[in-house]
Amino acid sequence: MKLKRRRKLVKYIDILDRPIRFNPFVFSRMFFLWALLGLIGGVISGSYWVVLMFLTDFLAVYQGWLVIPVMAVCGLLAGLIIFFIGDPGEMQLIVNNIRFNKGKLDPKNNPSMVLSSLLCVASGGSLGPEAPLVQVTGSTGSWIGKIFRLKGEELRSLSIAGMASGFTALFGAPLGGSLFSLEILHHKHAVEYYQAIIPALVASGFSYVVFAIIVHLGLGPTWHLPAYEMATVFDFGWAVLFGIIATFVGWCFIFCTKFFKKMFGKLKAPIYIKTLIGGVLLGTIAFYIPLTRYFSHFEIEHLLTDNFTMEFLLAVLVFKIIAIAITVTSGWRGGFIIPLFFCGTALGLLLHTIFPAISLSLTIVSCMAAINACVTRTPMSTTILLATLTGFTYFIPILFASLTGYFLAPRIPFIGAQMEEKEKKAIKNKYIK
Repeated sequence: MKLKRRRKLVKYIDILDRPIRFNPFVFSRMFFLWALLGLIGGVISGSYWVVLMFLTDFLAVYQGWLVIPVMAVCGLLAGLIIFFIGDPGEMQLIVNNIRFNKGKLDPKNNPSMVLSSLLCVASGGSLGPEAPLVQVTGSTGSWIGKIFRLKGEELRSLSIAGMASGFTALFGAPLGGSLFSLEILHHKHAVEYYQAIIPALVASGFSYVVFAIIVHLGLGPTWHLPAYEMATVFDFGWAVLFGIIATFVGWCFIFCTKFFKKMFGKLKAPIYIKTLIGGVLLGTIAFYIPLTRYFSHFEIEHLLTDNFTMEFLLAVLVFKIIAIAITVTSGWRGGFIIPLFFCGTALGLLLHTIFPAISLSLTIVSCMAAINACVTRTPMSTTILLATLTGFTYFIPILFASLTGYFLAPRIPFIGAQMEEKEKKAIKNKYIK
């Protein structure tokens, strides 16, 4: 017995005698770069949001018929900025650069993206600030990577981490924002960029804290849905059914966007003429249905708290889809994720009038998830984002709806850069013939 005790004592002394060693990963150069990038991303995002809210409040004074000239002038100014300073591109360009340009995002067009997107979003365009923030923070990651002479996957991971910090700042969801920045880059069912998950999470965490300190946004659910308790397993079936209906609406949005893209493509004019026309059309829609104005961050809560008729909800849904499509195709800058969530909310409220016995929260969240997953092909991150943004704690119904939208999405993705190079060449050759 004494011998056993002595052996244990010797063993414990030996363990205590060893120096304490921390995981070298935590104190590596890359960890500090991800953290630094997150801090910078949070400051950039917070500053952008403060300026955006100030400009929005300034332009919101103009109501009624004045909305039309205000949005037309802002569209013209945004087009002139793009024409003279440089075209910052859209989400498709970001995805292409991450996949095919070794993860390099060029920061030289950031001034054009910031100025044009501020005008477009603040004046009432149906696109949000997520795409501009992702472009600026992602290119900041590339810039830092160049300073420290990073190459290969380290540089790509830093760019993705920068993108994640931008997503996270706006949505207030570090995990959802990180996954979204990775998932939107994938093609088909490939998950080739998940080696960047830790850099994205680290940058997102630091960005979230800084952004929350600056603007106090994302500290709780953004949109408040009624409390939901799962009644039966049939709720999964309802989630899939609502997901199928919402996916059909997602298809309608995609085809509507293609239609307006074709129309604006036929217009042989400088981009500022297209943005001017887009501003007139958007202003006209906003004049008749004011709820379709802006990128819907606050308008979703308005939908949830007021009682609207079926006819009005249908009109809001249809014209919001048209407004997003016009905004995307006429050269206005911004992101379409939150506007798509607005469409899902309007559709969910509309379906709830038909199926009043089903939980309103389940109906709305299922529609929001399916539409976004159909268009962006991001079922996992959409599930986590919506759970955070709405406070809907049951992940599985949201996941069922997201997967429904993902697998029933069109063969050719809305973001063309999500296709493989083989598919792109095959489609190009088909149309050439």
